[in-house]
Amino acid sequence: MIHTEIITLNSEKRSHWIDITAEVAAVLRRTAIVHGILTVTSLHTTAAITINENGDPDVERDFFRKLDEMIPHTESYYRHAEGNSDSHVKTSLIGTDVVRSVVNGKIQLGTWQSIYFCEFDGPRTQRRCTVTIVGEPDQ
Repeated sequence: MIHTEIITLNSEKRSHWIDITAEVAAVLRRTAIVHGILTVTSLHTTAAITINENGDPDVERDFFRKLDEMIPHTESYYRHAEGNSDSHVKTSLIGTDVVRSVVNGKIQLGTWQSIYFCEFDGPRTQRRCTVTIVGEPDQ
């Protein structure tokens, strides 16, 4: 069985992450899949998907501060004319998708792990990511 849905969200800042774990889990609950693989994919060239700690908000601050230090927003060597070259680079480095196992109807995440949509070129409306689940339904 294969099930795919699109999650739509709005970002509020130029760079931040949005915890989408609950939305992804809701997609899984709408299926009968109990064992399989789940993929979450950003549909944008300036937004990534990652898994990171959900217990300390300083992790997000540190994450974006380090990325901004390594890949600054304004640099004279960027040739892309839209002013968001750094966002494209950050997205490629972080990646546009994550894959997780589904066991007994649950996404396999560690105690402090959440799935995050990483915005690098916000604020934006109608940001989208797909959730695709491939697996065995409950018999």
